[in-house]
Amino acid sequence: MNNAKCSILNQIPRRRKRIIQCVYVVGFMDLFGVSMIIPLLSHHVKALGASPTVAGLVGSTYGILQLFSSTIVGSWSDVVGRRYSMLTCLLLSAMGYGLLGMSTSIGLFVLARIPVGLFKHSLSICRALLSDLVSEAERPLVMGHFNAASSVGFILGPVVGGYLTEHEGGFYTSSFTCAAIFLLNTGLVWLLPWSDALTPPANANYNSSASKASCHDNDNHVTSTQQNSSHGNSNNNHTTASGAAVTGSGAPETNQRVWSWDLDWGEVSLLQPAWRQLSSVGSKIRTVASSDMWDLFLVRLLMAIAIMLYYSNFSLAMEERFMLKPKATGYLISYSSTLGALAGCLVGPVTKLYGNDMPALLLHSTVLTCCLILLYAMAPSVWHVLLSSTFFAISTTIGRTCITDLELQKGGAHASGTLIGAGQSVTAVGRVLAPLLSGLAQEFSPCGPPSLGVGLALAAVALLLVRVPKWDNRGRRKEAKLGKTHRE
Repeated sequence: MNNAKCSILNQIPRRRKRIIQCVYVVGFMDLFGVSMIIPLLSHHVKALGASPTVAGLVGSTYGILQLFSSTIVGSWSDVVGRRYSMLTCLLLSAMGYGLLGMSTSIGLFVLARIPVGLFKHSLSICRALLSDLVSEAERPLVMGHFNAASSVGFILGPVVGGYLTEHEGGFYTSSFTCAAIFLLNTGLVWLLPWSDALTPPANANYNSSASKASCHDNDNHVTSTQQNSSHGNSNNNHTTASGAAVTGSGAPETNQRVWSWDLDWGEVSLLQPAWRQLSSVGSKIRTVASSDMWDLFLVRLLMAIAIMLYYSNFSLAMEERFMLKPKATGYLISYSSTLGALAGCLVGPVTKLYGNDMPALLLHSTVLTCCLILLYAMAPSVWHVLLSSTFFAISTTIGRTCITDLELQKGGAHASGTLIGAGQSVTAVGRVLAPLLSGLAQEFSPCGPPSLGVGLALAAVALLLVRVPKWDNRGRRKEAKLGKTHRE
């Protein structure tokens, strides 16, 4: 019987391949539609008669709303389930982009940005769903492929949006096209093969090393492990229901029902009163806020600002420092973006090369990113900028995947939506601070923003040098405790 259970666990990746590939398509289409609109927003709001100050305030609306809504919506997806939270976000985002296609005044433009700012979190929920579907060892590879697919959409979108803009009413056509893409994504999510996600991954409810041990232990030990882990991930409001489902024989069919319920309906039904949903959301957010993860979030914030400072005045700096024309700068940016998309496919092999030692990989990618920002800030020629851009795209892609994976490792898979949403909120803080810091730094020199970015990246490296040994010690103590438990 144990061999049969091990066989089921080994078949999980093949059974879930279809749904994972569909999520890749959702990510591609999402950023493809969004990137059609982003380059056109500032031109459109100015065409509506907004002054530069008003245009800046209107442009910041989206970032401010994302700052406060990312964690809440991510936690909500943990509560009501990935499927219905993603459908809600896609539908309301489609409505926002549809309103944008009808925005003939600044008031309508702002109104259209509100639902998008509040509910454009489909990519975060996709990442949380992928985290639910795969084991801890497979997660970096799958996340890297998802980021690569999304980045390809972000590269191709502006090409289509630019072509549509050349025609009369091009902005409105692009907006309605984006809304149609989100509606198409909604249909795709509705039709996703959720039945392929019935069986949890090897470490969905318990550690991967524990699952390996259970394959060689007796049936009672396996059943006990599943009961304890499922009970630990349950909300107090539904303990009785989930306990009844789990405390049976521990057969695969029972786990399938519980796991399907978590992915589809979450911990609280979408039809339950709003106060109950809000209570569960607040509980998850408090758990994350009180956890010892401040170091990871601070590293994310420092590196987010450093990377944004690298790109903040890139075109202007290339023109002032090297007399590079905007067309050539555009080619350089496209080259870097393409490499960033391809780098997503390197995350899996690099992670295996490091033996899944994500803290060490994060430290090394952060050091490399810091050195590349310094090279760009001190570059004596365009060729040095080209060299820095080549490896910068790769190091930042790997670093983003590492920081997300470590957040999920430390926070637990049962709150993946909350953790990813909290990470996005931290990044949104960086988006608010980076333009201000960039403007101040440019008062001194065109190289001011990347030079400031070097300082922030060095601070992140110093923090990692202090904290990574503590993470390793905790990991070893956890493994020793697990080993002792299984021996008993």
